[in-house]
Amino acid sequence: MKMIFDFALALLPIIWLIIALTALKIPGFKACSIALAIAYVLAVFVWHMPFTDSLSAVAEGAALALWPIIIVIIAAIFTYNVCVATGKMEIIKKMLAGVTKDKRILVLIIAWGFGGFMEGMAGFGTAVAIPASMLWGLGFDPVFAAIVCLIANATPTAFGSIGIPTTTLAKITGLNVIGLSTNTVILLAVLILLTPFVLVLLTGKNKRSLKGVVLITLISGVAFLIPEYLVAKYLGAELPVVIGSVCSMAATVLAAKFLGRGKVEQEYLLEDKKEEKVSVKEAFIAWSPFILIFLFLLGTSKLVAPFNELLATFKTTVSIYAGKGGAPYTFSWLATPGLWIMLAAFIGGKIQGISLKEMIIILKKTILQMMKTVITIIAIMATAKLMGYSGMIASISLVFVTYTGSFYPLFAPFLGSIGTFVTGSGTSSSVLFGGLQAETSTALGLNQSWITASNTAGAVMAKMISPQSIAIAVAAVKLEGKENKLLRGTINFYILFIVIVGIITYIGSRFLM
Repeated sequence: MKMIFDFALALLPIIWLIIALTALKIPGFKACSIALAIAYVLAVFVWHMPFTDSLSAVAEGAALALWPIIIVIIAAIFTYNVCVATGKMEIIKKMLAGVTKDKRILVLIIAWGFGGFMEGMAGFGTAVAIPASMLWGLGFDPVFAAIVCLIANATPTAFGSIGIPTTTLAKITGLNVIGLSTNTVILLAVLILLTPFVLVLLTGKNKRSLKGVVLITLISGVAFLIPEYLVAKYLGAELPVVIGSVCSMAATVLAAKFLGRGKVEQEYLLEDKKEEKVSVKEAFIAWSPFILIFLFLLGTSKLVAPFNELLATFKTTVSIYAGKGGAPYTFSWLATPGLWIMLAAFIGGKIQGISLKEMIIILKKTILQMMKTVITIIAIMATAKLMGYSGMIASISLVFVTYTGSFYPLFAPFLGSIGTFVTGSGTSSSVLFGGLQAETSTALGLNQSWITASNTAGAVMAKMISPQSIAIAVAAVKLEGKENKLLRGTINFYILFIVIVGIITYIGSRFLM
């Protein structure tokens, strides 16, 4: 009975988040702050965590949130805000929309390819808001535009915001980031190939939608998957989706040009709109911040080992958590993506013709814009550290081990999806359940990296039904009050996708012991 009682108490912060964010509709930053308070009281008074240890656990969570997670988020959103302020985001939209008049191909390029690129670069809603508004602006039905962008955003989220969900998972669990990245892509491989077909079928509303575009759709998925896998395996978590999405967009455009010459039925054709040509110079200027981010992250990655190792020497190691089981935390000052994204944004903004003074104003506004997100992430990271160090996560893990046994891998991705549904963030799910997944897999004698990666693979599936994601989509296409329509349009795909990931996780766990 004590085991069940401890399990129920340990779940209280998570149950509170579910109720607060769904039924009570309390803003995330408030709900997560209260969850932190609940976790703190439980850790100190039920799990008897020493007062000093509890405070240092919160401090470690806050430090991990601020560097490198929050710096990446602010830098990524700052880059996007600079492009909006200079008007260059409109040029990027025109370029993407000027490729074809076939609605099905446009959805693949904008929702799947460009949406994936925005997720990889910025994440945090931009990958839904921008592509959905683009499709709506081109004449697509707003409900449809929102739904396809929500579905398309699922698999790329694993490596969103320059890989933050996966790099955070690696930091939380102490597991090798390359192994986690590779396993995550393997777990998502079937869905990366399936998603483009789902998007095309939704565009045409029937099976005939695939007529004439089957090969193009397959190429769109394969061109995303193969580069994503290779980058994850050899470089890590920062660039798989960025490179995969760029390759997918390029391959889809080329495939449409050479394979899509047949007659397209009228129902799949976009209404004629005046085309505005974009010069090579205009295109380069518009894309310059993103090109620089790509080059900087590639140049500072493990691919350029000597430079990467040199940057890694600029670090500070401190012991933050005072209790048993803690490890020194290292602040890597130069070998962090956020710094290089920020630098790329400033240089790119200069190329786009904006002054340093204007960019500093935009940066200040971005920081203010992101303050609630900053509070949310600090609170959720501190909650996770408290739950981990106090033994609350171990209490939850014990029940899962006892009652699911060898079938645990089937449920591991679903657990991850709960975290994203509640918080709207794959990163937060990594923080909430990453430690639990690692502990449970160890207790069951399963491959730790495989099971822990399944947390991310499951977490990203809930992006399409998360209240936070739906709220962003609603705002992007002016559908206030129509949230239920979007939920109804995505829920079946969430169920299908999470079942597929669960089965793949289970099968893989039988071979990777």
